[in-house]
Amino acid sequence: MFRLTRPLLNQVRKTTTGITGLEVHHDPIPHLIQTYKTTLERLSGIPETSVYRQGVEALTKHKLNIVQTANASIAEVEKQLDEGHIEESLDIATDELNLASKMVEWKAWEPLAEKPEPGQWEYFGKTATASS
Repeated sequence: MFRLTRPLLNQVRKTTTGITGLEVHHDPIPHLIQTYKTTLERLSGIPETSVYRQGVEALTKHKLNIVQTANASIAEVEKQLDEGHIEESLDIATDELNLASKMVEWKAWEPLAEKPEPGQWEYFGKTATASS
């Protein structure tokens, strides 16, 4: 019996992502949920009026909802997130968490410390604003 189940087990268990430098995570769903929750906590340090916070918060909540409603099915999470392997989704989530931490550190929502030079924000004859 053991000889028959071993090949079946090897087919179910993922041994490689096929992407150089991206290792297989053996329990990715709980780690992905925790990363999304930590990102949402980190975003609370950014004012609600910040466009960055609004965008990342909406996207992270959407992804968290997908992962939580997938009933621990890695294939379903990969299909719904459409980011490739779940390890890639975990990598993306970790990068966003790191960026959110940096945005809090940089206080990117505050006005510039120095006034910009005249014409600094003009591209192709148009003045760039926050709304364009």
